[in-house]
Amino acid sequence: MSRLDSFIHRVQAQRDILNHVRDLGLPAAEGVILEVGLGNGRTFDHIRENFPGYRIIAFDRALGAHPASTPGDGDLILGEINETICEVAGIGAVFAHADIGTAYPEVDAQTITWLPDGLADALAPGGIAASGLPLDHPALEPLPLPSGIRPGRYHLYRRR
Repeated sequence: MSRLDSFIHRVQAQRDILNHVRDLGLPAAEGVILEVGLGNGRTFDHIRENFPGYRIIAFDRALGAHPASTPGDGDLILGEINETICEVAGIGAVFAHADIGTAYPEVDAQTITWLPDGLADALAPGGIAASGLPLDHPALEPLPLPSGIRPGRYHLYRRR
């Protein structure tokens, strides 16, 4: 599969996962959503549109998002995410989306040493995590993927 086709499949899966989570319903009608990996802000914008009324806190190394897709003051945490994710430990997030995979196995292997802990620590019981990388953690229960998403393309969990 070409890298372009792989990218298209990834963003389609991402949109389908986000819409699936919206349709499942979150454990609370309001609260905090985490967007781990703001990038250019397209996913942030989709989350904002599909989860109105929720506060969305985004993380990234540096701001690179389009101005129309940039979180407001106090809702953007910049820096190395493996260091900044601890700022939301215990926040009781109802949903966390993490798309910070690099397709470099050695880099992604390092990321999955800290990302599962960071998300599990931030989620409320019943909160949902969607990730492009697997989140092997005893507090996170795997959920079935919506039809049409190839296993391993995306991962979905609920906080026990």
